[in-house]
Amino acid sequence: MANQNLKRIILEVVNNQIRDNDPPITKVTLERLKKSGYTEQQAKEKIASILIEEIYDVLKNHEVYNEERYANKLSALK
Repeated sequence: MANQNLKRIILEVVNNQIRDNDPPITKVTLERLKKSGYTEQQAKEKIASILIEEIYDVLKNHEVYNEERYANKLSALK
């Protein structure tokens, strides 16, 4: 059950990024993935996986959030 709650929260963050267009690459990535044949849900889940990676890197390495690194990872999604 905890995993479903975490998934819901992470997807909410993705939805907020898309709604607020912050960072803009999130919305751009969503549209690009949808045009590539992914459903909206699948595309958001792919974006969420990158968000989780970024959160993990920040926590594990005691780093600050790096928007450029996040944007590069989103741009590399296929």
